[in-house]
This record gives sequence, structure tokens and C-alpha cells, in this order.
Amino acid sequence: MNRQNLFAHAKEHFGTIPDYPWIKFPDYAVLRHCKNRKWYGLLMNVSGIKLGLKSEDRIDILNVKVDPEYSYFLQQKPDIFPAYHMNREHWVSVLLNGNVSDDEIYLLLQQSFDLTG
Repeated sequence: MNRQNLFAHAKEHFGTIPDYPWIKFPDYAVLRHCKNRKWYGLLMNVSGIKLGLKSEDRIDILNVKVDPEYSYFLQQKPDIFPAYHMNREHWVSVLLNGNVSDDEIYLLLQQSFDLTG
């Protein structure tokens, strides 16, 4: 999964385009509902160390909101972590490194969209 595919999916399925609200972090993109402006996705490029990885390489992650009862089970999967910089009970961070399938990312994005609507 890459940024372009993720943004194309968000536009096609949810009618949204990324918002870049921070001058200090120009690569950070927020996906918001058109009507209520609530976030349903946050795409960031962070150091692996921020997620507890051993690498300082910067990696793309997608934060999505999840049902708290499902959050724990998601975090048992490789490349899905407690959310970086968000409420860790309600949000998870998904590495966009190709190990989590596009279908699973799209499903998580849909669930996040529904939960924040």
C-alpha cells in the first residue's frame, strides 16, 4: 500500500481528499469526513523507534480508529501497533510497508470511517 493508492481509495469510496494541516509536518495527511470534519485517518511518516522498532528509518503509517474490543487483537498482528500520537485504546497504527494487505487496510479504513461518522 502506498499513499497514492490510499488517497485514491479515500476519494473514490468516501469522497475525501487528504488535508495537510501542519506546516511543520508537510507529509502528514489527515483524512476527514466531508460533513463533520472528524478524522478517520491520519497518515504520517515517522521514525521506526516511535513505534518501538529498532530502526530509525522513517516509515509511512496510517492511524485508524477501531472498536476498543478489537484493538487488542489487531495489535497482536505484525505491523499493527498501538496508535502513535493518538488514544491507544481507540486507534491503531498500521505500517504501510506491504506486509498488511491492501484489503485489510481498506477494511480498517472503512471501519474507522464508520466509527467517526
